[in-house]
Amino acid sequence: MADTIITVQGEYELRHPAERGAVHLQVEYEGPDRQEALALATQRHASLVSELRDLHQPQSGPVTHWSSDQMRVWGERPWNQDGHRSDPVYHAQIGIDATFSDLSALSDWVGVVSLQEGVTVQGVSWTLTEARRQSLTQEARRRAVENAVAKATVYATSLGLSGVRPLALSDPGMLGDTSAPGQPPQPMFARAASADLGGAALALKPEELTIEVQVHARFAAS
Repeated sequence: MADTIITVQGEYELRHPAERGAVHLQVEYEGPDRQEALALATQRHASLVSELRDLHQPQSGPVTHWSSDQMRVWGERPWNQDGHRSDPVYHAQIGIDATFSDLSALSDWVGVVSLQEGVTVQGVSWTLTEARRQSLTQEARRRAVENAVAKATVYATSLGLSGVRPLALSDPGMLGDTSAPGQPPQPMFARAASADLGGAALALKPEELTIEVQVHARFAAS
């Protein structure tokens, strides 16, 4: 009796609390004088950078990394309601990124700097440490393979067949089946956060990060 070929997709998902938070800030001032706008932005930037330097400890935190390498200065003459050009308005804009290992310290710092003039908090990105990400990815891959074996075994026994033998295993879309969906082989991260405002304190509460792994597998059953 010829073997029956069974092709399945195995999948597994792991969740883990965020371990790092990267806050993205923008310092921006505008006004009729280019030099004044730049001076105000530079002063505010220097104050924030001084705070980050004091908090920066690559190994112990609370700030493990920070950078500020984007700056824009430009002028424009907006149109007024009468259809005429207004006087020039000048803008000075400087970006700052900082990664915190202490998420409570991140909440406290963001809560303070967000109230400062000229500062815009553009968002927070939540991540895991590289060691944690690799460990969870390996575990998810192992569990995804187990899921594929279990699924193929159920299909085989439903057909009255006994046992399955592995023929091929791959990342999604690499078995050569034109009908197979082309999923990216790397795990996917879902990043999100909510903010709880209690009194005057800002408490950022990130959702758990998701690592999802999928594999395609082919088995023979007889």
